[in-house]
Amino acid sequence: MLKDKIIALYANPEYNRDQALAIFSEFLNLLNLGEIRAAEKIGESWVVNEWVKKGILAGFRLGEIINMPYSDNKNFTDKSTYPEKVIIASSGIRIVPGGSSVRTGAYIAQGVTMMPPAYVNVGAYVANGSMIDSHALVGSCAQIGKRVHLSAGAMIGGVLEPINARPVIVEDDAFIGGNSGIYEGVLIKERAIIAPGTIITKGTPVFDAVNNKYLDFESSPIIPENAVVVPGSRPLKSNPDFHLYCPIIVKYRDDKSSASVELESLLR
Repeated sequence: MLKDKIIALYANPEYNRDQALAIFSEFLNLLNLGEIRAAEKIGESWVVNEWVKKGILAGFRLGEIINMPYSDNKNFTDKSTYPEKVIIASSGIRIVPGGSSVRTGAYIAQGVTMMPPAYVNVGAYVANGSMIDSHALVGSCAQIGKRVHLSAGAMIGGVLEPINARPVIVEDDAFIGGNSGIYEGVLIKERAIIAPGTIITKGTPVFDAVNNKYLDFESSPIIPENAVVVPGSRPLKSNPDFHLYCPIIVKYRDDKSSASVELESLLR
């Protein structure tokens, strides 16, 4: 079973190299096809597949630094196990000219559009119909749902280590505004809207003004379904003249907010 082979490969740095490369090749092919994922939704919960992360890390150990074979500029160098992914037109994926790149080991579904320059890292999963706008990043192992809009300059952080840590997850139909950042395993639930310039991390207090309470990020950093989150602040307890950054849920999605972030099918 591939899972058992990957776990053994990760645990043993002295693994026979030819056998290791054959195992990793099989693993990488399934990762590219989206048939295995760093995290997946089972029922209502997201589960981290630690063995997939181990396989990705084992690939770094196996790789040797080389000139990238698919790069027009041979000054680009990286591990031999992770070249740039080749996207063909028949895949139904649009990567507009101008400097975007997808690393092998990332899954990009049919109907995804990437505007230049944008980058998708190894282990990431981007579902169909999503838009990755200019200067946007999809970090390692991040999971992006269907019809998600990552606006210009949006940063979706990567999480390869620690092994058991949940990656950043953005569920279906969410909107991530320009120059915003989602990091440290934060989960953005379906149809949530993150306003431009909003930064959310595991340690960021988020206040739900609709329900007059702070979200419980200590248990699990989750932005609720349909939440509309904007940048905000809260007074410092020791000195109310100073304020700390604090994103605020100002409302939950309605027809007006949906219209403002609706994706245009003609662009696809």
